Amino acid sequence: MAHTRRAFLRAGGASVIYQLVGAPASRGTASANDQIGLGYIGAGIRATQLMEEFQRIPGVRPIIVADLYDGYLERAKHQLGEVKTTKAYEAVLDDKEVDAVIIATPDHWHRKMVLDALAAGKHVYIEKPMTWSIEEGPELIDAVARSGKLLQVGSQGKTSALTAKAREIVQSGRLGKVTMIRMANHRNSPEGAWVYPVPPDASPQTIDWERVLGPAPKRPFDAKVFFRWRCWWEYSGGVATDLFVHLLTWLHFVMDVKAPRAAVSQGGLYRWLDGRTVPDVMETVYEYDGFLADMYVHLASGAPTPKLLICGTEGTLEVEENRLVLYAHPGRPDVQVYGTLAWPKRLREQYFLERGYTAEGRPASAHPPAPEPETIPVERGPSHYELFVLSLRENRPSVESAEEGHYAAAAGHLANLAYRERRRVEWDPETGKVS
Repeated sequence: MAHTRRAFLRAGGASVIYQLVGAPASRGTASANDQIGLGYIGAGIRATQLMEEFQRIPGVRPIIVADLYDGYLERAKHQLGEVKTTKAYEAVLDDKEVDAVIIATPDHWHRKMVLDALAAGKHVYIEKPMTWSIEEGPELIDAVARSGKLLQVGSQGKTSALTAKAREIVQSGRLGKVTMIRMANHRNSPEGAWVYPVPPDASPQTIDWERVLGPAPKRPFDAKVFFRWRCWWEYSGGVATDLFVHLLTWLHFVMDVKAPRAAVSQGGLYRWLDGRTVPDVMETVYEYDGFLADMYVHLASGAPTPKLLICGTEGTLEVEENRLVLYAHPGRPDVQVYGTLAWPKRLREQYFLERGYTAEGRPASAHPPAPEPETIPVERGPSHYELFVLSLRENRPSVESAEEGHYAAAAGHLANLAYRERRRVEWDPETGKVS
């Protein structure tokens, strides 16, 4: 089975993605017969999922796990078996058996951990958002370039077969000119709003609180902050950098654009009045060259709306988790009944007759029926995690690079600036200037 899976990956399952990201760059990575040693920095909820995903890939071996809560380290040992554990992430970087690190920590630690990992000669898989602030992106891009190491950002939808198909449809022109994209994320539960349960043994004795805070302002121990850190600006960008960034990474790839030029945001705290500082309802309208993107997250309703709509002059593409539906717009002759309502009767009749209509403005023959919605099947391709390993093994470029991670995260930060400053915020992606 493992051999079959690896053969699939090599035989073209990843070829479309790699054609798009460019030629290989020399990194001196592991050969196909070598084991790739992984070190995990962060062992919380998301890291637990990452461990499961990477464990499925042949030739990948967990070496060491770092986290600041004893309970997470205990669970990691149970999940991974023989693995070293530590509360000091530096020990992961010092470990000679580690080829690549998987970073899944609160956002305010990302910059330093990525820089330290690259300086230690490790390849990096960094969970989105890559950055905690818009200013951090260029520094990380430069560090990756200097290091010669692979960095892949973890916005998993960007490399799905569904995404590749949506891009193909947009690029083919079947939708006509795309002028608006609507993207939504509804959640209606404590879990969806990051109100995670706190383990009963959480205390200053089981959690290294000073290390948790790191570069953030000092504050007394609070177990809720440790387990629900996405709810506070000091450690997270809230819905915009957690949930928007998934959609933004997808949008930039499908539409073949770099970044938005401006953003306006509205939102607030409407339901989860639990001490958090980030909004639980937020909507942002982004301005790109040639189209708008309306993006929102609603943590107080489970409304059944399409997750993504790409609206063009010739058709609309609806994107769900595992399917695409194309609604072609019916072509109709431009014969206007309402628009000629005030014309003199003789001119109006002449107008209709010249266009093959009756004098009363009815079609001489019935229009063809509107096309039926087209459900487009998409076969599953290699996962984001398999592509990271394949990039290491075959000296391939990152399928979600530091540049892409920066522009997606920066768009999230742009939304937050607009929200917090209550104004339209403009950004020049080339210079980094915000105004």
